[in-house]
Amino acid sequence: MKPQNPTEKTHLHPRNLHRNGYDFEALILASPELKPFVFTNQYQTQTIDFSDADAVKNLNKALLISYYNIAFWDIPATYLCPPIPGRVDYIHYLADLLASSNNGSIPTSETIQGLDIGIGANSIYPILGNAIYNWSFVGTDTDEKALQNCKKIISQNPQLMDAISLQLQTESRFIFKNIIVPEDRFTFTMCNPPFHASQAEANKANLRKINTLQNSKSEKPVLNFGGQNAELWCDGGEIKFITQMIFESVKYAKQVLWFTTLVSKKDNLASIYKTLQKVNAAEIKTIDMAQGQKNSRIVAWTFLTQTQQKDWKF
Repeated sequence: MKPQNPTEKTHLHPRNLHRNGYDFEALILASPELKPFVFTNQYQTQTIDFSDADAVKNLNKALLISYYNIAFWDIPATYLCPPIPGRVDYIHYLADLLASSNNGSIPTSETIQGLDIGIGANSIYPILGNAIYNWSFVGTDTDEKALQNCKKIISQNPQLMDAISLQLQTESRFIFKNIIVPEDRFTFTMCNPPFHASQAEANKANLRKINTLQNSKSEKPVLNFGGQNAELWCDGGEIKFITQMIFESVKYAKQVLWFTTLVSKKDNLASIYKTLQKVNAAEIKTIDMAQGQKNSRIVAWTFLTQTQQKDWKF
C-alpha cells in the first residue's frame, strides 16, 4: 500500500506551499541525500525524525531545491536549523502587511528592501523573501562565523548575489545602531529574537522539544539541534531584546515603513504594547501564526501615519 499523504495544514498561511505536507518522493528526486532519513510511520505516512538535526537539515535542502531555486544550502554543526514552513509564513504575513500600506497590492520588486536582524548562519528569511517576492535584503548578525556561512550560500546561488548583503553588528548591545545609516530606507525590518534569558533555560526548552518529538524522557540536551547562544538566548530574554529594539526604532522612524518581530511568549505582549505606546507608535498590529503545536505571533509597528504610508515609494 502506498503511504498516505497528510491532511492539509490549515494553520499555515493560505499562500504557503507547504500546507499539504511534504511529497517525500518528489523531494528525494530533487535531493537524493534525503532518502536515508525518510521512513513510513505507523499511520502509513512518510515522514522523518524531526528530532534528528541531520534529517531536518536534509529536508530543508530538498525543500529549498524543489521550491525556491536554491542549488546549495548548508549550515555548520550546532547552528540553528529552521523549520521552513514557519519561516515561509513570516514572509507571507509580511507581504500582507506591506499590501495594507500599498492599496491592497503586494509589492514584488527588488526595490523592496528588508532588514533581517539576526540572519544566523542559514540566511533563510532573505532566501525565501527573494525567491517568493523578489525582495532584497540586508542581513545582520553579531556572529562573524554565521555571516561567513551566509556568504558561502550566497556565492553558490548567483541569483542571491545582488539580492542579499551582509553586515556584522560589532556592538552586541545594539540592534539598529551601526546598521541603519542616514541614507538607508527599509520597507520593513524582521527579527526572530533570542527568546530565552539564559543558556540553562535554552537547554531546558531544547530538551523539552526533543522529548516531545521523540516521545521520550531524555535528560541530556541534543547540542547539535539547538543553535548557538546568540540565536537562542540573551540576557533578559525575548522581552528585553524586543524592548531595546522598540526604543532604538524611534531613531529611524522615517527610514522604515514597518518594524516587525516574532514574539514567542504571549505573556510578553502587554509589556510590548505598553512600550510601543510609550514611544508613540502611529500604528501597531499583531498577526497570529501557528506551526504544528507551537503558537507564535508577529508584532509590527510603524511611526508613519496612514497618509505617509500611502506616500511611501514601493
